[in-house]
Formats: sequence, structure tokens, C-alpha cells
Amino acid sequence: MTITDPFLSLSTRTGRFTFGAPRATTLSEDGTRLLLLRSTGPEDPVDRLHLLDTATGEERLVADPAVLAPGRTGRRDDLPTVERRLRERTRLVAAGIGTYAATADLAVAVFTLDGRLFRADTSTGTCAELPTAGPAFDPRPDATGERVAYVVDDDALYVTPDLAPLSPADGARWGVAEFAAAEELGRSRGHWWRPDGGALLAARVDESALPRRYFADPAQPGLPAEDFAYPQAGGPNADVQLWVLGLDGTRVQLRWDSTAFPYVCAASWAGDREILLTVADRLQQNVLLLGADPATGETSELSRTTDEFWVDDLPGTPARLADGRQLTAHDTPQARGLALDGKPLDTTGLQIRQVVGRLRGRLLCETTEGDPSDQHVHLIDPDGAAPERISTGPGVHSALAAADTLLLTFADADGIRRRLVLADGRELPLADLSAALPHRVVPRLARVTELGLPTAVVYPRDHVPGCRLPVLLDVYGGPGFQAVASEPRRWQLRQWWADQGFAVVTTDNRGTPFVSPDFTRAIFRRFSQVALDDQVAALHALAGHHPDLDLGRVGVRGWSYGGYFAALAVLRRPDVFHAGIAGAPPTDFRHYDTAYTERYLGLPQDNPEGYADDCLIGDAPSLTRPLLLIHGLADDNVHPSHTLLLSQALTRAGRPHRVLPLPGVTHMTPGGVNEQVARAELVFLRETLG
Repeated sequence: MTITDPFLSLSTRTGRFTFGAPRATTLSEDGTRLLLLRSTGPEDPVDRLHLLDTATGEERLVADPAVLAPGRTGRRDDLPTVERRLRERTRLVAAGIGTYAATADLAVAVFTLDGRLFRADTSTGTCAELPTAGPAFDPRPDATGERVAYVVDDDALYVTPDLAPLSPADGARWGVAEFAAAEELGRSRGHWWRPDGGALLAARVDESALPRRYFADPAQPGLPAEDFAYPQAGGPNADVQLWVLGLDGTRVQLRWDSTAFPYVCAASWAGDREILLTVADRLQQNVLLLGADPATGETSELSRTTDEFWVDDLPGTPARLADGRQLTAHDTPQARGLALDGKPLDTTGLQIRQVVGRLRGRLLCETTEGDPSDQHVHLIDPDGAAPERISTGPGVHSALAAADTLLLTFADADGIRRRLVLADGRELPLADLSAALPHRVVPRLARVTELGLPTAVVYPRDHVPGCRLPVLLDVYGGPGFQAVASEPRRWQLRQWWADQGFAVVTTDNRGTPFVSPDFTRAIFRRFSQVALDDQVAALHALAGHHPDLDLGRVGVRGWSYGGYFAALAVLRRPDVFHAGIAGAPPTDFRHYDTAYTERYLGLPQDNPEGYADDCLIGDAPSLTRPLLLIHGLADDNVHPSHTLLLSQALTRAGRPHRVLPLPGVTHMTPGGVNEQVARAELVFLRETLG
């Protein structure tokens, strides 16, 4: 399908307005240098590595893929399998340097291009390719930058310049994060250097007990199917161990009760003689911070976070401060907070979203204060002084700090800006070469119903009050993602949808984050009914304030959990929803992964009624509204079988529906696929809603 719409074409050419924007920023430990990835402009997808001197403001190019690997395609299929899958887990679509790792002073950075390993001297801007034992993945330099650890595509761990593996050949995967960790637990790496460079902490992942998932490209029937191990709800997880592998050949396994606490959420060295690791039980109701002796493998419990529902991940916790105190999350029904050695800190009026670092002896935190669509930055004193807000105005603010240097990012309806605040108070803007956003979108925000559901309405730019509009509910609705937020890029496509003649409505129902723990945990052991009730109630409440919303013509579209909700909506509430577009929907959570599903629904064998209630397959005979199902056939997150099972049930029940398969497309829909799909969705909605 050729994209002829000017907005959709621009969105495709500019990578949804991200090409040319700085990303993956890293400050040196003394705050004097900043590494970042950025392409050369708004229509260049190839990210290059740059170094900024914070004292002078001078920026220089460190590594250019076009020079290092001329003629490379950057195609997904040219990447080592393990890297391709990790990019999918972390939603990374960059065509150039995807990720890098650097020494603490940023003097040396390492990265891969199509499995080739490069080491960059950032001071001189010189890069050298290092010989490897095979296609390399996830390189990490030691503290000096002289040695580099990396994983080869067969999942063995190597250290340069040796071409023999450091890890034993025992049939396990070494040095990588398993599916559950990378997709659901926030850990995307599997090896860590000891500070003195004499050993590596490495994950050993045994997936032999897991079922296999298969992908065959129907457009290329002569090719064999690809397969991988998948931890399905109620079934076995990968067996994850942590080992200290000495460069001298010594090996020590860390020991904890991995039967009771199978998930390794985080790991790091606290010095040459201590390792810190965070582990969780299967239902994630107990999270432990453990200290480990790398010489003996013995571990001891430093802190424990417990919740009767589930322990929501609070990035930056649990942790140990420099003075030895233990920092943990501390939730009340109304707010997410922090505690030191079990004593709650005074964060009244705030929801803590993330602890991003330390600045001037205080905790640097991203927070919600008041309106959940805004995100602020606060300094929180571990010794009890009142929190200090360092962000100004509404919008989405984020931060990064090292020593006394602070990088602030600020996003609102006028765009995204970044500035460095130095120790002496000077400020440096960080260059952004991305395309200007075509629309200045100011959604009409409101908290509705007695629950205070966050909502937004976007009208066509040429809307004339009094002209009734069909409603398009653009929804996610699932755990872990906030749709109603003051980040300008996410409203661009919604404005396009509005300009096609819709009033676009977005609501964050209970179960979504950043309102309160009680709000999030309302979906405990049941997904569907709470989300459906809240979305319907919000629509009716908004119609009372927006008379131009025509509730006789309501369409709903979504992707992933949003796709699940779209199908759920037309199947169970056809009186409210008149057409649905379900993209990549997990139609039966019994076939979804362990760490995500069991966190909210528990084990299928313990909560069979909850899983049955949230399954859409049995609702197939009740379909009376138009339904379009869309799925990438290379989706290894929500396997395409989810859509095919629902389509099969609809066909057997004699219920007409449409299916749009996307050969070779993953869960991320990169490279203009999203825009092409939007055109097909528009045709469908115009036909079905009039």
C-alpha cells in the first residue's frame, strides 16, 4: 500500500518524528562528558555516536556506521538472532548504532554493527574493529576499556582478545537475559564486569523445560520455521543461575532459594567483594535485595518488599545508598513512596515514578504531583527535608545526573527540549535535529466519574461546535502504560485521526499506572470487567460535557492490550461500541507469558475462573458488530496464534469479520507499517461507522 497522505508519509520518513533526536544519553561519572546517539537529521534513520564536552559545549562525532560498515543494510534479518530478539524486547528500532556501553569516564565505548564488534576511543574519535569468535552481541568494556566481554549468537560468553569462550559449553545460554526478564522485568542484560576486571558475573539460562514457539513466513514457504523458548502462563520458567566466572578459570555459583524466588530482576557489583541482586517470587508479591559474596556464593537478605497484590516495579529500588541504608518502595493505597531502612520518607503529595540517580546528596526522582498526565522532577532528601521540585510548568519532565551535572528533558504541546545544567549554574542546550511536530495538539483533559479517570478528547482542527462527530476510542487500558500524558509525539497520530472526522477519546481506566496503587490494583485477578466498565462510564461522562460526541457511532481501536480491549468491547458491549479494530490482541491469557500474566491473574490452575472470564474465544458467537483483526506474523511477543484462534472461533460460529495479516512484521510495526495500517483502519471505520 502506497502512503499518499501527507501526514502519514511524513511520519514514516521521520521515524514518527524521532529521527535526529538525541537518545541513549550517558553522563560520565564526573559529569564532564556526555555520550549520545543521534542521526544527522529528520529523515536519516542511522544513529551515530557523539560525545559532548560539558565544559566547552563542543560536540564531536565518535562513530559513524556509514564509515565503519559501508554498504550495510541495517535490516532486521541481518542482525544476530539474539540481538534481533532483544531489540524486540526493548522496542528498539534504530537502524545505526542501536546501543553502546562505555567505561565510567566515557573514554572508551563499545558497540556492534550487524554482529561486528567495535571499540571507540572517544577522545580521538578513532574506532577499531575487534576480532570475535562469531557474531557478537551486547559488548561490555571492563573498567579500563582494554578488555571487552560479549556474547556470540550461540549464547556463549567471550572476553577479548581470547577466542575461546569464558563460559562452559553445558547446553545453557550464558550472558543473556531470558525472555521474562527482558520483556517483563526490566532486565535486558546478562553479564557484568567485576570492578577490577578480573571476573564477570554471568547469568546461566536453561530453557530446556520451556515449550517452543514457532514462526513460519507464509510468504516464503521454502524457508524453515524459526523457533524460540517461551514461558507460557502456568508452565515452567527458565532456570536462571548467576555465576562468577574468573578470567583465571575459577567459577562460583551464587546461591539463594531460586525455587521460591525464580526471577532475577537486577544485578550489579557493589565492589570487588560484594554483589547486589534483586530477586522476586513467581507471583511477584515478595521482592528481595540480596548481598552476595562472590568468593563463596553465599547470599544474605538486605531488604524485603511485600505486597498482598503484587510489588509494582519502582525503577531505582530496591537499592543501597552510599551510607549503607536500604532504599525500597513504600506504597500506601493512595501513593507510591519511598522508605529508608523501612522508615517512610516524607513524599506527601507525590507519586514516585522512578529514582533516576543522586544529585547533591539527594535522591533525584521522576514524580507525579497533582495531574497524572504531567511528570515532574524532584530532589528528595534522605534525611527528611521537604522535597524540592526542580522542573517547572506542566508537561513531561525527565532527568539524568552525574556528580553535579544535570540533564533535564521537558516535553509539552510545544515540543521536546533538553538542557544540561552544570555545577556552576550554566546551561547548555542539547541539539535536536528531529522534524518539527506538524501539529500543536492540546487535548482537552478531564478527570471523570467518581473514580477520577484521566481522559482526553481531541477534535478536528476545523471542527465547528454543534457538528456531531463519530467517536473513536483510541485505547490501551492495560497495566504498565499511561496513555493520557502530556508528551507531544503521542498526540500527533490522534490529531490525524481527529482530522479525518472523528472525536478521538482516550481514557486511562483502572489498572493503568501513576494515579494511585489502589487505582492500579483494581484489576487484581480480573482484567476485562474493570477496564470495560471504566471505559464505558468515561464515554458517557464525557458525552455530558462534550455534546458533539455522537455515542450512536463509536469505534474503538488499539494494539496489544489495546487490541484485546477493542475486541472485548465489541464482543461484550455492542450496545456501546459499533466497530472495533483489534491489533495484536492477546485473546487468551492462558497462552501469554508467565511474568506478566501471573503478576495480575495468578496461576491459571489457581484462578481458572479469572482466566476464563478474560478469554475472548468463548465470546465469538456473540459478535454482532464489525471487527477487524490485525496481526504481525513475526510477532514473538503476542504470537499470531492469538488472533488466529479468535478468527477460527468466529468462523466456526458463522460470525463475519475481517483479518489483516502482516507477513514479516513484529509487535513493533516499524518502518512505516503503522502508517500503512492506519490507512486500512480508516477505510474500515468509514465503511462501518458512516
